[in-house]
Order: sequence, then C-alpha cells, then structure tokens
Amino acid sequence: MRENVNANNKPSPDAVVIGVDFGTLSGRAVVVRVADGAELGSAAHTYRHGVITEHLPASSGPLAPETALQCPEDYREVLRTAVPEALRASGADPGQVVGIGTDFTSCTVLPVTADGTPLCELPDLAGRPHAWPKLWRHHAAQPEADEINALAEKRGETWLARYGGRISSEWQFAKALQVLREDPEAYARADRWIEAADWIVWELCGRETRNVATAGYKGIHQDGAWPSAEFLAALDPRFAGFVRDKLAHPLSQLGERAGGLTARAAAWTGLPEGLPVAVGNIDAHVTAATARTTGNGRMLAIMGTSTCHVMNSDVLAEVPGMCGLALGGITPGAWGYEAGQSGVGDIFAWFADSHVPPAYHEEARERGLSVHDLLSERASGAPVGGHGLVALDWHSGNRSVLVDHDLSGVLVGMTLATRPEEVYRALVEATAFGTRTIIGAFEAAGVPVEDFTVGGGMVRNPFVLQVYADVLDRPIRLVASEYSCAVGSAIHAAVAAGAHPDIHAASAAMGRVREKTVDPDPARAAAYDDLFEVYTELHDHFGRGGSQSLRRLRAIRNATLATAGNGTEEGTR
Repeated sequence: MRENVNANNKPSPDAVVIGVDFGTLSGRAVVVRVADGAELGSAAHTYRHGVITEHLPASSGPLAPETALQCPEDYREVLRTAVPEALRASGADPGQVVGIGTDFTSCTVLPVTADGTPLCELPDLAGRPHAWPKLWRHHAAQPEADEINALAEKRGETWLARYGGRISSEWQFAKALQVLREDPEAYARADRWIEAADWIVWELCGRETRNVATAGYKGIHQDGAWPSAEFLAALDPRFAGFVRDKLAHPLSQLGERAGGLTARAAAWTGLPEGLPVAVGNIDAHVTAATARTTGNGRMLAIMGTSTCHVMNSDVLAEVPGMCGLALGGITPGAWGYEAGQSGVGDIFAWFADSHVPPAYHEEARERGLSVHDLLSERASGAPVGGHGLVALDWHSGNRSVLVDHDLSGVLVGMTLATRPEEVYRALVEATAFGTRTIIGAFEAAGVPVEDFTVGGGMVRNPFVLQVYADVLDRPIRLVASEYSCAVGSAIHAAVAAGAHPDIHAASAAMGRVREKTVDPDPARAAAYDDLFEVYTELHDHFGRGGSQSLRRLRAIRNATLATAGNGTEEGTR
C-alpha cells in the first residue's frame, strides 16, 4: 500500500488519503488526493441514536438534567458505511489509499475495559448511564468542575491558569469524578478512561494510543505532568489513583502513525490491512491544517452547532477564560491556544424551530428556502441597531471567557413591534460579540491575533459571515471545504503515511481556502461598537458576579425537575 509514496516521500499523482470526522450528530468521510488536496468523494452517516438526553436505548427511566450521552456502535457504523461509500464515490481504488486519519468532538469520553470494550456494551452495565460515552456537551458534571476549580485555586495549582482559571464541566476530570460519585461500581469496572478521539483509533489499529491535544486541552496535562495524586485525593480519596490506573499513557504527537489497520477494521472499511492510521485529534484543531492556519497568530473559528477558536503562537501567556493551552496541541512545537462558544448554530436552530411563526415557514416552503435563509434575507437589509435588541449567547452556557455552564441566554430590548427576523439578527450578533470578546481577551493578554478564518457549516451563510466581519471589523478568510474537519484528518493521515514531511508542508499542499475574503463595511463596523458596549455591560452584569439571577434560575429549574422526576425532553436536555 506504500507503493504510492516513493523513497523520497513524494506522493505519487494518484495517492489518496481518507479523513473521518466524528461530529455531534453524524460522521463524515472524505477521500482526498495527497498531491493537491482535491476532494474526490465524500459520504456521511447520521448516528442512529443521536444525542441521548432522555433515556438509554434499553431503558425508559429518565436521565438527569444536563446529561448528553452517545452510543459507541454509532461510531463504528460510520466506519462501516461512510468510509466505503466515500471511496466508491471517489472512484479511487483501495490500493491508492496510503493512510487514514480521524478526528472527534471533544471532550467526548468513555469508560472502557482493558481491551477497549465500552462498559455500556457489557450486558450487566448497559442500563447504567455512567457506563456510556459522555458527549462534549454533557454538563451534568458542573458541581464536580466547581469543586475542582475551588480546590485548585485554594492550593495554588499552577496548571489552572493554563485553562483560563477554570476547568470546564465538559472535560475529563469533572466527568470522571461524577462517575465515581454517582456510580462507583461503574467507575471501578473501567480499566481505562479515554477520549473517543483515541478510542476510535484503538478500534482501527488495535492498540491504545493517547494524543497530546486531548490530554493537554481536556485532561489537564501540562509541562509533562497530570494533576498530582495528592490533589486528586483531596477531591476524594477514591480518586487518588485515577491518573495512574485509568488515564496515564505515553502521549503521541499529532501527525504521527498510531499503528496499522487491523483485519477487523479493514473488513469494516474496505481498506487494506496494515494501512497507516494517524494519531487521533480534536475536530477543530485538526482543521487548522485545512485552513492553512498552522502559522502563529492565525485564529481559526470552526463555526457549526458550537464554535471552537484555535490558534498557534510563539507567545506563552495566561489568557483569561481560554479553554486551554497545550504545547503541540495544534501542530508540534507551537503553543496551541483554544477558546470556544458552547452555542452558535444550535441557538439559531432553536429559534428557527421553536419561535418562528407558521407564516414564515410557509413562505420559506413556497419559495424553496430554508427558514434560516428567509430570516437572513429579511434581517440583512436592516440598519445596525434598528431592532433595539441585544442578546447574550449563553443558551448552552458560556465556554469562553467566563467558563460557566450555569449561565443561560438573555434577550433585552423587545417590544410589541419586535419581529422574528430582528430577534434572529440579535442572536447572530450576540455570537459575533462573543467571538469579539474572545479575541479581545487574547490581545489584552499579549497574544496577537493577526488574521481570522472561518470554517464549518456557517461558511454557507453570507449574512452570518457579513455580521461577523462587521462586528470584528476585520476581513474573514473562508475555508473552501464543506468537510473541513475530515479534510484536516486526511492531511494528518498524509503526514502519518510519510507522504508529506510535516503538518505545515501538508497544509500548504492540501489546504483549501477561498481566494475572496468577506470584508467589513466601515459604517456598519462603527455602528456595532455601540451595541458591543451594551453587550459587554450585560455580559459583565450577568456573567461576572454583578447578578446571580441566571445561576439562581438554573438552580431552581434543576431542583424542581429533580424533585418532579421530569422525564420529558425539556426536563432532560
């Protein structure tokens, strides 16, 4: 299979690689030509179980509020269906494939046995929620995250500043501590606690590997060390051996070869046994290679249901509210920064699905538009500030810069004359203001943001892109690929296979960026400054301690639902 890469590591003209992106609701595979990054074929597979929020597949009992689980068999089905379909669509022969790479939403994490079997696939544990993979947006571990943060601050743990001063409920340690507290038997049965990004590579090549990105951003691994056993014991004596027993493993650099495709995985995918498999990666981080943003100071925002902001720098700094910092977390040798917004496309979809009048849906159907297109069309011609609204984009909590998932959305300024498209515009603007807040935090900390690139599903919405360009008052570069994450994984696969010498070279050869930028309008950019001041005032009032109203409402809601045993979608989302 390596005959498509010659002795000088030069790819042959017909060599291809496959990238597989495991998202929140589906997995996508793409076949990419090694020489120039041309996308030859792609396919997607929707997870049968989706996001499990109400009850387990084999149980009718309600799940706790803020629970978000997934089924590992859905991930395997992506390998069985999307990969062969993408290969067929490409017209390439399996013998042309020189490597395969994967990426995953993160922190999506699961407990497994010593051979990698998920605990939820053991018959006696299938009915236990804590035996199932916890999706990145599982926020039920917020009390554990709060406890970790308070203890780390009290003890002066130096690693806390690398995460903007707060560990998220989405990450490995908070979720593991929740399992220990709520289901100690499941915790004890788990030989390994592993990111899905590494687990899927285990499924492909038959050996456990751990990547430096998920360890650094989601596993509190800094300067070559994990949190100490003494720190973990102070949280709970039973937690003292967590790193040693369930987490610790040599870390692999991004772009390295994790192993070769097993016979079982070869049968799933239709690819040759022994094919090089790249080390696992995070969906947003892997996309920097697609976006050609592997250089320092080049911020990439992957905008979809949520947004993840990633950027390399040669500056080591403590940025308030950043999601994380890891050496080699995006490309080897550079400081990789991460920030993010928990809700973006999800917020727009929630509003379009739940709060847009039937007449709008009917007009959209008659005109052959999506409701989003109709709302964008109606909103785009309005003057900045004409709606008199400002929103806070916290419908899924705040990931950066406040790192608080107990916060919730706010909309201020409504009157009886407020129209749906005006609310929609205010929500789009709120997410842009959130990104502006993040960029401001980086630059205030001495980490310059030289340019801004957008990838993900939002590259298809010109209205959203123009709002962002105007709010940020800077040109926006656009990733040209619809499957930017999967292409990024394919680029890493090319490096793992030896077809390119490093990520930078592979990105230059295979990256996909549009020539034309989305440029700000000076008048609109100036007008947005006033709205951003109001956003910042509300942001600090509700988010930085001026008011506890949103947190109190969340606590009242959770307590009420827990008492009532509410098992509806609203009660368990």
